[in-house]
Amino acid sequence: MNEQVDVIVIGAGPVGENAADRAVRGGLRTLLVDRELFGGECSFWACIPSKALLRPGHALAAARRLPGVPVGERLDPGPVLARRDEFIHNLDDTSQVDWAKGAGIEVARGHARLTGEREVTISRVGEPDTVVTANHAVIVCTGSVPRAPRIDGLDQVPYWGSREATNAKQVPSSMVVLGGGVVGVEMAQAWSRLGARIDLVLSGSRPLPRFEPFVGELLLAAFAEDGITVHRDASAVAAAGTDDGVSLTLSDGSVLSGERLLVATGRRPNTDDIGLEVAGLSPGSTLAVDDSGQVEGVPWLYAAGDVTGRAPLTHQGKYAARITGDVVAARARGESVDLSPWSRHQSTADHYAVPQVVFTDPEVGFVGRTAEQAASAGLNTKVVDVDIETAGSYLHADGYRGKARLVVDEDRRVLVGVTFVGQDVADLLHSATIAVAGEVPVDRLWHAVPSFPTISEVWLRLLESYGL
Repeated sequence: MNEQVDVIVIGAGPVGENAADRAVRGGLRTLLVDRELFGGECSFWACIPSKALLRPGHALAAARRLPGVPVGERLDPGPVLARRDEFIHNLDDTSQVDWAKGAGIEVARGHARLTGEREVTISRVGEPDTVVTANHAVIVCTGSVPRAPRIDGLDQVPYWGSREATNAKQVPSSMVVLGGGVVGVEMAQAWSRLGARIDLVLSGSRPLPRFEPFVGELLLAAFAEDGITVHRDASAVAAAGTDDGVSLTLSDGSVLSGERLLVATGRRPNTDDIGLEVAGLSPGSTLAVDDSGQVEGVPWLYAAGDVTGRAPLTHQGKYAARITGDVVAARARGESVDLSPWSRHQSTADHYAVPQVVFTDPEVGFVGRTAEQAASAGLNTKVVDVDIETAGSYLHADGYRGKARLVVDEDRRVLVGVTFVGQDVADLLHSATIAVAGEVPVDRLWHAVPSFPTISEVWLRLLESYGL
């Protein structure tokens, strides 16, 4: 069977959905194909279920920080897991497929591989292959998969990855979590608050090492209050099965045991088996793209999201996908593409204004560059730190603890990095993102008056500490 369309998008997660949608909006007949669930990792195994698991525990903790609120001692896991299942539609992607079709996107289920220039072969078990040719472009949006470390015996034990951790049907009595990145810290706290005993193993001295140092310090204090045992500067050397679960041996000889072992040691591009060799690229490699999403050296091939290695976050992948879809449509119409910074055809934010929230308690919100990154880039910076002490924060919680940091480029007097840590700070982040992306001068920010009494009053305290 042979078919022909204008654009083929491989990978039907949020990134692929956005790329396909923009191509269709640009007048192109577009095929979206995936071998798994439409909606992808974020909808069913990552962003959505993890936040559904975290939120009840955070709500209970927040209630305990207020007087006069009757709360129980612990969560009831049954309703929490049932609510999680509602959010992921019990792993049924019908609504996602219906959305794609309603948006004018053609859909296909199957394993898609590049088999020629602008040619994709779709394979399905028990059915003949379908060969589809794209008149204009193929866009790869296949995301990422967990990276497993080399540990003796790990391949012989039934350990969890992120999918198993977010989709588990019951609370384990105990869990060893290997890795202090976003997945490790979020899942450690989620399952701890659902009743599991948690050992968290960090390779360094603090969790989230790519963030400002005080982020990890505040998380360590919170984990201690939650009863999470943190093993710092530790490395795992061996794993083995036990009668009750799994054991993990650390380099200092200590042995940790748990009913479950969660390996959360990073992710890598999901490009092992999509036919990259046809385009002269190595299977498993990161797809290096320019700011329009075009794969370097392959004019007909584009990519967006985690496969590019640029900004492996769902929202940032969707941003890149929208730009890539617009670029493909514009070039198909024979229009020139504006590749100047901050134009609609350039993913400039990937370099300067990437926002990220870590949904622990306390929440972590960060955009732009850390102080260390800004200094390494040669910027002349001033760093401003304040505790989050506002009327709004005190109304949110008795004994509120939080910190905020501005990193200011002194030569231009604009923000290049902002970090918030504290209960309920996630929604402060977009204001910071606008300030960084818009290069709003701090003197103009002084006139952006924060509402009283809200946590956003921290902006006033930051600017006052800066010297305004």
